[in-house]
Amino acid sequence: MTHELKEIISSFIKAKKQGAKCALVSLVYLNGSSYRKPGVRMLLTETGEMTGAVSGGCVEKEIQRQTIAVFKSNIPKLMVYDGRYRLGCEGQLYLLIEPFNPSEEIIDAFNNSLKKRNSFYIHSYFKLEEGEQPNSGSKFSFETETWLPVFNTKIDTSYKVFKQLFKPSFRLVIIGAEHDAVALTALASFLGWEVVVVANALNKQTIANFPGAIDLIQTEPNFLNLNWVNKQAAIVFMTHSYAKDLQYLVALKETNPAYIGLLGPKDRREKILNAFIENYPMVKDEFLDAIYGPAGLNIGSETAQEIALSICAEILSVTRQKTPDFLKNKKLSIHSNER
Repeated sequence: MTHELKEIISSFIKAKKQGAKCALVSLVYLNGSSYRKPGVRMLLTETGEMTGAVSGGCVEKEIQRQTIAVFKSNIPKLMVYDGRYRLGCEGQLYLLIEPFNPSEEIIDAFNNSLKKRNSFYIHSYFKLEEGEQPNSGSKFSFETETWLPVFNTKIDTSYKVFKQLFKPSFRLVIIGAEHDAVALTALASFLGWEVVVVANALNKQTIANFPGAIDLIQTEPNFLNLNWVNKQAAIVFMTHSYAKDLQYLVALKETNPAYIGLLGPKDRREKILNAFIENYPMVKDEFLDAIYGPAGLNIGSETAQEIALSICAEILSVTRQKTPDFLKNKKLSIHSNER
C-alpha cells in the first residue's frame, strides 16, 4: 500500500504545479467481495488523470463521473457502488471521495517517514450514507500524535472510521550483480518493492545497469551496513559464489530479515549451512528458519525472468503467511485468511 501512496503523492505534486485540483478516493468499507480490499486508494485530477485504481476497472468510470461534483463543491461525498446488479465487482463498495490538498507539512512528514522507514497512519472518517458529507475526511499521523487533515479541517471524529497502518515499503536486497539480478530487480521494482543491489567493491557497473533499483552498493561482506535489515526486508543471494554466499550469511547472522533466498540445488544449500552452523552453532533458529533454498516456488521456471517470478512469488507467500495453491481449490473467498 505504501508504494501506491507514494505514486499518489507524486501525482498530486505534479498536478499542484499545474494548478489542477485533486480528489482522493478511498475504499473505506466493503459489503461482499471486491477486486481490492478496503484501504486501496486512487487520485483523480480535474483534468481527468488517474493514479491508481480501486477495482479491476469496473468502478473507475463511475468514480470519475461522481468526482466532478466534488471538484465543483469542495465537499467530500460517499459514493456507493453496488456491483450485485452489474457485471463487475459483486460487492457493495463504499468510496470516500474528498478534495485532496495536503499541506507542505504533510508532504515533508511523508517524505521523512519514507526516508527513515517509519510507519504512519491514515484515518478516514465517514458515514454509511450516500451523498455529500461536509464533516467527513481523512487525516495523516506520522511520528507524533498530531493528526493532519488532507483537506477538510471540520472532520467529525465521532463518525465511523477506517484506520490504516502504512508500513515502510518492502525492501529487497539482491546480493550479486549478474544478469539474473537485473531480471529480479525489474520484477521486484514493478511490484513496488524498494530494490537495493549489492556488488563487490571492484564491480564496474553502475545503478543504470539495474533499472528499477534505488541503490547500488559496492562493498565487501564485512563492511555491509545492516541497519535496514528487519521483517520488512528480504535478501536474495545471487553471487554464484559459494565463498561469497557464506561470507554474506556470516555478516547477516545477527539480523532478522523476513526471507533469505539461496540460489542453486539443495546440496549447495546444505554445504553452505553446514559450514555456517559449524562455525556459528549458537545462531538463532529464527534466522535459520528464514533461509529458503533453492529459492523460489516450483512453477517450472527456466529463464532468468521466470526464476525472478518464482522467487518474488515465494517471498510474497512467506511475508503474507500463505501456503501457495491454486485459487480454484480455495473454498472460501479469495481474500479470506482461511482456505
